[in-house]
Amino acid sequence: MSGRVVHFEVPFDDGDRARGFYEEAFGWQVVEMPEMGYTIVMSGPSDDDGPTEKGYINGGMLSRSDAATGGPVIVLDVDSIDETLSRIGELGGSTVVGKTPVGEMGFAAYFTDPEGNVMGLWETAGAG
Repeated sequence: MSGRVVHFEVPFDDGDRARGFYEEAFGWQVVEMPEMGYTIVMSGPSDDDGPTEKGYINGGMLSRSDAATGGPVIVLDVDSIDETLSRIGELGGSTVVGKTPVGEMGFAAYFTDPEGNVMGLWETAGAG
């Protein structure tokens, strides 16, 4: 398990307002994916494989009503969501949303740590 921070998610109440804010305040590029109810966010120079310069992490935005939590979430890369959620449970954390497919790209899940923070997990398709 790498545990690298690979993604972030920002929930919103008003998508147009949130997208406009982050575009104007930070120069983020946003791409709406209405069929997924999601907005892809590029926080810096990126191509189809992700950021093209060190120091950038891309993410997404989604309706707060569809989010795992009311606040922003950082997402960690893991080899196996199933194994990681099991270990998290052993260490005092708990599953919020179990392993869920994300198109053909991979799988996502959400958990709480023992302090009550909600975090995300990402498993690339074919990795686990």
